[in-house]
Amino acid sequence: MLRFIVRRLLQMLLALFALSILLFAWLRSLPGGPVSALLGERGTVESRAALEKELGLDRPIWVQYWAFLKRALSGDFGVSNGVRPGTPAMEVFLTRLPATVELSVIALVLAVGLAIPLGYIAARRRGSVLDTGSIIGSLVGVAVPVFFLAFVLKYVFSIELQLLPPSGRQTAGINGTHITNFFVLDGILTREWDAVWDALKHLILPAIALSSIPFAVIFRITRASVLDVMDEDYVRTARAKGLNAPVIRSRHIMRNALIPVVTIIGLQIGALLAGAVLTETVFAFPGIGQALALGFERRDYPVLQVLIMMAALIYIVVNLVVDIAYAVIDPRVRTR
Repeated sequence: MLRFIVRRLLQMLLALFALSILLFAWLRSLPGGPVSALLGERGTVESRAALEKELGLDRPIWVQYWAFLKRALSGDFGVSNGVRPGTPAMEVFLTRLPATVELSVIALVLAVGLAIPLGYIAARRRGSVLDTGSIIGSLVGVAVPVFFLAFVLKYVFSIELQLLPPSGRQTAGINGTHITNFFVLDGILTREWDAVWDALKHLILPAIALSSIPFAVIFRITRASVLDVMDEDYVRTARAKGLNAPVIRSRHIMRNALIPVVTIIGLQIGALLAGAVLTETVFAFPGIGQALALGFERRDYPVLQVLIMMAALIYIVVNLVVDIAYAVIDPRVRTR
């Protein structure tokens, strides 16, 4: 098991190193570059040359990359010039991360909590009305763009029915105490239940929109996996031996059916981070997704660098955890 974990850690480090090279090259190939983003259209030739020298952009590319890598390892990605001017880019990321984590956790809980039981029931009742309706619903979940669903939810529940707030993380009149910047957790810790309920209300619509694609994917994989396992010889043998149904379902069907589902859940973390850009923009939710959109719009290269690198790091770490969980469920994976 230890060898398996070490091998995965080395792969993770190589992936981050490759990403740093791609990110460094890509951001410097964008039109205008960081100098134009800082000086704007009114920058003179002299001011541009002076800023290039100050930023080290006049040095050889490999020297620039080495300096970029050393700063990145120390957490120094520069200062924001568009999202929050004058604020260190890492601070922008740390300030907005709790909002995205909170939203992603709620969305993932919704997706997993509904998709796995529904996928299992649909497989058990293959060909029924429930099975057919669930398949159609999952297809709609995959086909409908996240931003379109977000606009529909916002129009129906916020504008027409006025049941849920249309944007933000907390109503202006509620002055909740923020300890960790996770608004729901902060409200629980301080026992400010009105702040907890208000924060949850602001999370409902974005979480539903964000969970639509992960729900559809996890549902379909769960259903297909359960159907495959139910046809295996060891399941028929367990039934022939007279084992009771709950034991067969938990020990023989679900334990084996969940192996590919665990991997898919890990991969959906990346989908949540990608979908958060659109969802947070529609609902004006102040997370890293909205910051990423603002960074592109305002050409805030320091913020773009830290957000992309940190999002990739989170994605890789989560998948490392999933790989370890996969190896615990199925020991055969450790030898691959």
